[in-house]
Amino acid sequence: MRQCHPACRPVPRTLLLTDARNDHRLESTLSRLPRGSALVFRHYHLPPAARRARFEVLRRLCRKRGVQIITAGDAPGWPADGHYGAPRSLGRAQGLRFATAHSLAEIGAAVRARASAILLSPVFPTRSHPGARILGPVRFLLLARRSPVPVIALGGMTKRRAARLPVWGWAAIDGLA
Repeated sequence: MRQCHPACRPVPRTLLLTDARNDHRLESTLSRLPRGSALVFRHYHLPPAARRARFEVLRRLCRKRGVQIITAGDAPGWPADGHYGAPRSLGRAQGLRFATAHSLAEIGAAVRARASAILLSPVFPTRSHPGARILGPVRFLLLARRSPVPVIALGGMTKRRAARLPVWGWAAIDGLA
């Protein structure tokens, strides 16, 4: 398993994903994230100019804290440490490449897209997708073990739940905020 992106940028073990629910707490949450973690900037709820302005504020805070910042969605040319999205969205993304996956087929697509790491979800029930079919810890681990690149658990994750899953790392929206 690669512990480092080909450009020798370490793959973080803890990722905080942003959205409208946790935006008002991001500054305080960033102050508690361990150095080497990553903030996945989504903020799809904001219009383009406001989204870019919020990105710049959070990017400066991330730099001060030693936290990598990863873009998601449409953010061409933004000064980030990498990109997050479906394997088909990674294209020519520079830096770390985080692919989303929910099945073995999607893990394969992420590997073919040269993902640095895969966010496999949802492990547990989550507020982001209420009622969605979950993988559960056993199926999650069976899928994760098939991946040749680091796997990051997403979906209903907390620090306690993450400690029980022997994979590269974990990501959350509410579980870290």
